[in-house]
Amino acid sequence: MSAPTSLKEVYLDEMQDLWSANDQMVRAAQQLTGQASDPKLKQMLEHSVGGIQKHTDVLKSLIQANGGETKPEHCKGMEGLVAEALKHGIKEAPSDGKLRDVQIIAQYQRMSHYGLAGFGSAAAYAKALGRSDDAAKLKQAVDEIYKGDTMASQLAESVERAAA
Repeated sequence: MSAPTSLKEVYLDEMQDLWSANDQMVRAAQQLTGQASDPKLKQMLEHSVGGIQKHTDVLKSLIQANGGETKPEHCKGMEGLVAEALKHGIKEAPSDGKLRDVQIIAQYQRMSHYGLAGFGSAAAYAKALGRSDDAAKLKQAVDEIYKGDTMASQLAESVERAAA
């Protein structure tokens, strides 16, 4: 893609990047679910996959509604986060299930925070472009990601106590 020449192009590019990021995070979360030992962690990861896919559907519809090309733009940022998540949660994960769960939660939250930044920026761009319906949909995704992050933090505290 060439350099954007308008805020609308930046907005569309951000959503295409997020689409790719979400696709990558879904695959990572599915792999991490199989490595989690805590049933609540497994449930949280499984639930997050559905939420991420729902957010991807929102992105696709907004890209299309704004005249953008409905295809993801490969996200190298999430590629790196996924590589780290799989390294720490699977490939070089501790054999102790509770310690592995701590690693999985930390990596999941890193990936989620990338999504928070992207969806937050996209919501701000939509607002600046006068696309209030788009902004509301993107803000709803931000709120849902924050709720998931809060749940992950609470779960981390209980798992960390068990691991200690």
